[in-house]
Amino acid sequence: MESLHMKDRDVVVPGDIVATGMGFLPSKGTYRESDKVIADRVGLLSVEGKVLKVVPLTGGYAPKIGDRVIGQVNDVLFSGWRVDLFGPYSAVLGVKDATNEFIGRGANLAEIFGLGDIVVCKLINVTSQKLIDVSLRGPGLRQLKGGRLIKVNAAKVPRIIGKDGTMVSMIKQATGINIVVGMNGMVWIDGTPEGEVVAAETIQKIQDEAHLGGLTNRIKDFLEQKTGKKVEPRAMQEGE
Repeated sequence: MESLHMKDRDVVVPGDIVATGMGFLPSKGTYRESDKVIADRVGLLSVEGKVLKVVPLTGGYAPKIGDRVIGQVNDVLFSGWRVDLFGPYSAVLGVKDATNEFIGRGANLAEIFGLGDIVVCKLINVTSQKLIDVSLRGPGLRQLKGGRLIKVNAAKVPRIIGKDGTMVSMIKQATGINIVVGMNGMVWIDGTPEGEVVAAETIQKIQDEAHLGGLTNRIKDFLEQKTGKKVEPRAMQEGE
């Protein structure tokens, strides 16, 4: 008989039996033993239909192709730039992936991106030795000017973004700031000083309470109390 022993977003530890029955499919953070699906890490159980996985609550950033990350230019190379990803990894941004505009041979690349420039980019290649290439060619990829950066636990990024971007959407509604969340645990916020303070406090609260149920409603109440504005949880729209 099939049975789900824990609910979506429950905290699990290694050895917890999360479900019984061959109809359930183990994914990341779980494994099958006979007819049981068992957790193999500490984290939040994610139930997507019959697929069961565990989202870790701690851990460093593991780069994957397609991730959108925030980095800082820390070197100008002969044919591009080296970008620090604010952790153990750095990446290379090649000239052909930096812009849709033509860059002539011998151009001064430091005039396009200089040391210290902050960029939001996409990982387009990750080797087994963790050599990483990034691109700025795509929707929303650009240099970030002004604002401030906040470093968070990379494992908490999915909770900070929220399902379909609901958390980020609520922060934007309440504060009116611009916000970009990188999968590498860097968050860029830009707006009024008051809005940035509330956003930073909200992001910290999400980090602290990521393992608890009912997080969306608590963040909604927190933002309404801080700003006096009505906040409605909703999915992010394309282009926001």
